[in-house]
Amino acid sequence: MNNIHLQIIAKDLNLPLRKVESTVVLLAEGATIPFIARYRKELTGSLDEVQIADIWTQYQKLQELEKRRETILKSIDDQGKLTDELRKRIVNTYNLTELEDIYLPFKPKRKTRASIARERGLEPLADAVMSQKHKDVQILAKSYLNDQVPTEEDALQGARDILAERVNEDERARLLVRHAFEKKGALHCKVVKGKEEEGIKYKDYFKSEELLSKCPSHRLLAIRRGEEEGFLRVSIAPDEDEVIQVLSDEYVNSSNASGRQVLEAVKEAYERLLSASIETEFKNKSKEKADEEAIRVFVNNLRQLLMAAPVGQKRVMGLDPGFRTGCKTVCLSDTGDLLYNDTIYPHLSQNQEEDAAFKVEKWVKQFQIEAIAIGNGTAGRETESFIRKLKFDKPVSIFMVNEAGASIYSASEVARTEFPDLDLTVRGAISIGRRLMDPLAELVKIDAKSIGVGQYQHDVNQTMLKSSLDRTVESCVNTVGVNLNTASKHLLTYISGLGPALAQNIVLYRTENGLFKSRNELKKVTRLGAKAFEQAAGFLRIRNGAHPLDNTAVHPESYHIVEKMATDLQLTVNQLIADRKLRTAIDLNGYVNDKIGLPTLNDIMKELDKPGLDPRGEAKSFAFADGIRTIDDLRVGMIVPGLVTNITNFGAFVDIGVKQDGLVHVSQLANRFVRNPNEVVKLQQIVEVKIIELDKSRKRIMLSMKDV
Repeated sequence: MNNIHLQIIAKDLNLPLRKVESTVVLLAEGATIPFIARYRKELTGSLDEVQIADIWTQYQKLQELEKRRETILKSIDDQGKLTDELRKRIVNTYNLTELEDIYLPFKPKRKTRASIARERGLEPLADAVMSQKHKDVQILAKSYLNDQVPTEEDALQGARDILAERVNEDERARLLVRHAFEKKGALHCKVVKGKEEEGIKYKDYFKSEELLSKCPSHRLLAIRRGEEEGFLRVSIAPDEDEVIQVLSDEYVNSSNASGRQVLEAVKEAYERLLSASIETEFKNKSKEKADEEAIRVFVNNLRQLLMAAPVGQKRVMGLDPGFRTGCKTVCLSDTGDLLYNDTIYPHLSQNQEEDAAFKVEKWVKQFQIEAIAIGNGTAGRETESFIRKLKFDKPVSIFMVNEAGASIYSASEVARTEFPDLDLTVRGAISIGRRLMDPLAELVKIDAKSIGVGQYQHDVNQTMLKSSLDRTVESCVNTVGVNLNTASKHLLTYISGLGPALAQNIVLYRTENGLFKSRNELKKVTRLGAKAFEQAAGFLRIRNGAHPLDNTAVHPESYHIVEKMATDLQLTVNQLIADRKLRTAIDLNGYVNDKIGLPTLNDIMKELDKPGLDPRGEAKSFAFADGIRTIDDLRVGMIVPGLVTNITNFGAFVDIGVKQDGLVHVSQLANRFVRNPNEVVKLQQIVEVKIIELDKSRKRIMLSMKDV
């Protein structure tokens, strides 16, 4: 393990070297981020999942840099140009941009204007001009004329080509130009001629200019999308005259004819080589930065959605609404199994509405339904209104459920495996019902990009996006934990240390041998070895298992400690769990050893306070305002209830029941300055909003939460 890498990471992340080293060792040995964060706090100093992930990301980047370094050293060595001094510089460089600058003069190139000039024997002329001692360059150039260089101007142009390439490849020049781009680089946008009407949604950028450093990520991604779609021309550049002046101060030291030739070469270097090269660099850097910010927002929203409160193990009716095609209706058991399905048509005629009402009331009674989940898509509001008018013989909670991605699930291999004989629309209704019961367990079956809580997800780096979303799903699943005896293969896949193959083996074992009676029984699962057991066991729950701690987040490796606590108090473990007063009297310092310290002991005591408790709470029912179905029902000044459906850096989108979400701009979130919308709102939060502006032609609704 490279100690310099660890030092760099510790410095960049402002973390103690010991914590970084321990974390990298654990990760390199195959430990997962959730496992390390939850069960190895003594080694990491209680680093959280974000810090652990940052350490691993930095470590991997440095590993990639090492590979690039080796490639560069080999390339220069093969050319016979690798001096001891150059090797030392390359070996001691840990900045990728700086490394590439060092390599640039040695990088194999296709034929360039400078290489052609060298082939024509003009390098000595370039050296003579660069000395800036010659007052008459025409006389100087005459001695270099030949069949390929017929005139003095041709000779001088070749010399300038060589000098321009030298300036372009000079680290000093590149640093100066980079600095200019960083401080004063402006983002210029203009509409492509003839595309004004077709690209009207990018109207705000048809003629715009702002400092790149001031452009927020969502605006940059919108501009990049407009460029990709062929509606905008986009460039990044500082003031050209200023940059050329800075470069000339660096390279031009004479006002004679030679100095003027060097000045021309500097101009050519910037206009033809440097500006394009550094612009590309900054385009890529700004895109990467915007991607990171967009992914951060997406991840934050996804985490909130996955951690949304469930209604729990209740009998649920799920409805996938529709007008002409009817509402696909399913009745589910408290474990999510399909009990019955049918289609009702409450929106076509009075007779069919009455028939639908009779059926729903009958099914609620027959299948002992406790909650109804209605998809929020087409006909969702109308179906909700219909359901709320019905009379049941007992209290039934009614919920609108975000159905984003349900159609993706319906057509997926997962859905076909679960329900091979059912129509896609019925599968969709089942997914809606199950989302209410346990959002996390159902949403993990869908590609996170299809859930609809991000912006520009198709524009950002897809590899980075997938990695971040997968890590978020894994984090949420392990934070909640899963029931080993009811979890689907898909849900088990995200448990620390498992993956698809072991998840499938667990399901097969369960099918062949019945329910798991203890966590230790996991060791009998095919190919589930000691390492996988160590990583996974603490996140898997068994209700009414052989050991009372099997339904807690206490890891089996720590059972002996709880058992010793109980023995010391002359109690059983069950009695210890039941008596909080006795637990608070325990001196934890007496149980510290070389492997388990106070962080783990404190976690154990917290878990004994609430064994098996779901950290997500319980879902609450919500109803939109009566009489509001479409944007035409809205009036400026109205105050209506809504649900937060998406959060961005510039505000929050709120569903107020009219199919088109409204926007609460960040400036309208509170009667104070709000830097981050997450300070004020969370996904799926119930809010009261005031309608402050309506643009029906563009289907835009502007909302405010001020003074509401």
